[in-house]
Amino acid sequence: MKKDKFNEVVKSYLQSIYAKNLKEIKIDRISKKICSLFENQKVSKKNLWSEEDFFLITYADSIKKKKVKNLTILADFLNKYCKEFSFVHILPFFPYSSDDGFAVKNFKTVNSEHGDWDDFKKISLNFKTMIDLVINHCSSESELFKDFLNGSSFVSDFFIVSNKKFKESEKIVRPRSSDISKEINLNGKTKYIWCTFSHDQVDFNFKNPDVLIYFIEIMKFYLEKNVKALRLDAVAFIWKQLGSSCINLPQTHDIIRLLRLIIDNFYPDVLIITETNIPSHENLSYFGNNNEAHCIYNFSLAPLLIHAIISGNGKYLKRWSRSMPPAQEKNSYLNFLSSHDGIGLRPLEGILPEKELKNYINFFKKQGALFGLRKNKKKESVYEVNITLLDAFKESYLGSDLFGIKRFILAHTILFSMEGIPAVYIQNLVGSKNDYSKVKKTGSNRSINRKNWEFKLLEEKLKKKKSTNHKLFFLLKEIISIRKKQPAFHPNATQFTLQLEDDFFGIWRQSIDRSQSIFCVSNLTNSQKKISLLNINLISTNEWFDIISKKKIKNMRGNIILKPYQTYWLTNKVV
Repeated sequence: MKKDKFNEVVKSYLQSIYAKNLKEIKIDRISKKICSLFENQKVSKKNLWSEEDFFLITYADSIKKKKVKNLTILADFLNKYCKEFSFVHILPFFPYSSDDGFAVKNFKTVNSEHGDWDDFKKISLNFKTMIDLVINHCSSESELFKDFLNGSSFVSDFFIVSNKKFKESEKIVRPRSSDISKEINLNGKTKYIWCTFSHDQVDFNFKNPDVLIYFIEIMKFYLEKNVKALRLDAVAFIWKQLGSSCINLPQTHDIIRLLRLIIDNFYPDVLIITETNIPSHENLSYFGNNNEAHCIYNFSLAPLLIHAIISGNGKYLKRWSRSMPPAQEKNSYLNFLSSHDGIGLRPLEGILPEKELKNYINFFKKQGALFGLRKNKKKESVYEVNITLLDAFKESYLGSDLFGIKRFILAHTILFSMEGIPAVYIQNLVGSKNDYSKVKKTGSNRSINRKNWEFKLLEEKLKKKKSTNHKLFFLLKEIISIRKKQPAFHPNATQFTLQLEDDFFGIWRQSIDRSQSIFCVSNLTNSQKKISLLNINLISTNEWFDIISKKKIKNMRGNIILKPYQTYWLTNKVV
């Protein structure tokens, strides 16, 4: 896009965001300021994604070693054990006061325990990195907020202040159960500040355009560090308007479009990924018209897939899968099973009936899960389930058995089959179990799935062939290696949900050039199941192979037998 055109579009977005709140002359000045930030930017070649792309999600200190900076040991671990992954999402590694990094004190400084930007570079040289742009809030201990309390003119309008407590109407959508109003002392007077997530996480006031410019500058700073993907944390909440839901507002979408415009024009090899843990139809809106996020987290997939496997019933997973629109060519879903956060339940709204949801929650209670709560119309409800994936699959609805590992592997195999880019959480990769000691230490339920591994201990477990950690680690890597070779698993390859009985979940994937088809058929139960190949609609003129078991299908009119929690990847083209 030519410079004049770019300036024109920037200005149009600013007009849409700020409407009548700013005079034309000020909008023009802000537009010029934004444009000036990128005047000398060199445009690199655009490269989006392929079937070879996998994300690994980790904290900088998920793996630790005494007297070694966390980013250094993470780089060593990644280089030694994780070459199957192309992207590494390093969760916030800045100085922080709470929430394991998401209450950021300084957006441009690396936490000294983790290292510095040179240590980060060690990872970015061998992997494409994703980091968080924590755009909604900062720490109450940040220099920004301290300057605000001390009367600095630069940040005088950076936060949302009121003379009295904010009225928490039924319209406001809350992700937490804490009071939205935090009492502060400002110039000797009692005031209240807006806090969506916790009283240590103070929301920014994006109605002040200086806040927008501030974050554009931060974004540029990250991109100059060779970051290849930006996760916009809690972005759905950034624009507040009393009397509204204060989530998913039009101004929020306009701000994302502006960021995407900048990325497309000056950093076209960089991805924007929105973190919006909300119902599926709302989440889909963040694709925009191919002008907002490149990727959105596929939040409904994780809780639905887990439900299908532990219940042995794919009814709701299939219903949802059939209704999901294919992403456009320059968009993709980011698929995951669990992450540093819990298993979100809001994405099940309108998909899983209330009775099923209650059964689901009660099941996890029996498994030793903890829960995150939110306020919903002045009532508290379960927002997320906090549990490791390995412990989540320890049992099924039918009770205790010996199939926990098989359920775990099945879930990932289906995950890797689905349209979109797969992401694996490091705690799943290494087979972590519930860490109640860390919960006790931090006071946060989410810590149950945020274990800090000692490097030596983890290596010992990964080398011990009889350990669960070893089995899961190398089984997952084997499936990843198979998946990466298949053109039919390109993130934008065709996907069609098969009409199978509820004991099964099946999809058909076809490569963009239509040369390869893969029929992914999974047994969701703890019993051996038989399925007719005629029900899968394999093309009879082709030869078909299961690329997981490496077996050829001999009788096209016969049956295949699926062991408990087994998956077939049937293809007409072995790569």
